[in-house]
Amino acid sequence: MKTVLLAGGRGTRIAEESESRPKPMIEIGGKPILWHIMKGYAQHGLKDFVVACGYKGEMIKHYFLNFNLFHNDYRVNLLHGERELLNASDTDWDVSVVDTGLDTLTGGRLLRLKPWLTDGTFMLTYGDGVSNVDIGALLAFHKSHGKTATMTAVRPPARFGALDIHGGQVMRFAEKPITESGWINGGFLVLEPAIFDYLEGDHSTLEREPLERLVADGQLMAFQHEGFWQPMDTLRDKQALEALWSEGRAPWKTWA
Repeated sequence: MKTVLLAGGRGTRIAEESESRPKPMIEIGGKPILWHIMKGYAQHGLKDFVVACGYKGEMIKHYFLNFNLFHNDYRVNLLHGERELLNASDTDWDVSVVDTGLDTLTGGRLLRLKPWLTDGTFMLTYGDGVSNVDIGALLAFHKSHGKTATMTAVRPPARFGALDIHGGQVMRFAEKPITESGWINGGFLVLEPAIFDYLEGDHSTLEREPLERLVADGQLMAFQHEGFWQPMDTLRDKQALEALWSEGRAPWKTWA
């Protein structure tokens, strides 16, 4: 089963980092957030990826083309250019990196990938958000209902610290709590090929008319995830994720 990663946006809300590289290549713990997302899928045996590139996509292509050099030690003969890996890699992924256009919207990027997604059910998520969602349970839920699409519904993290106040005294402070009401689209979708009937060209935004039409047709289900989920929208988000990783408390690290 293939997993699509949407990695073509400009990332304007984190311009401090995305001016020089595409957002999915911004690093957490010395590795691109895209790698972290893919490791989560690979943990569940999903190792066949299609990366939809756009803005600065050549950097993503360069990364995967030279993946073993970035993640392993090697020896190079400077006269002849011969290279030899000094330690074996255990990353057995199959990665297709596809240019889906500079200004193509999310639905359009998916539509451009149709030739690579002809084998039935596939998964899709955004290249800038990490979670500890149980991919196996998500897939089982999707197969159980027989609809065209399943999205993972999450509770969004609050943007500001929350105070629990009694009689004017602060009893509890949470820097970045999870809101207790409301669900949003957290990505980590499972889709059937019928999704392509809802997409119309590069201008199609997956999260708008296509998903709205799926709802109207009774073809969209939600897998409710109460656990960790965090997008990397801002520099503050990036710093928070970096802190979790460096402290050994990264909830999305579900692999050994």
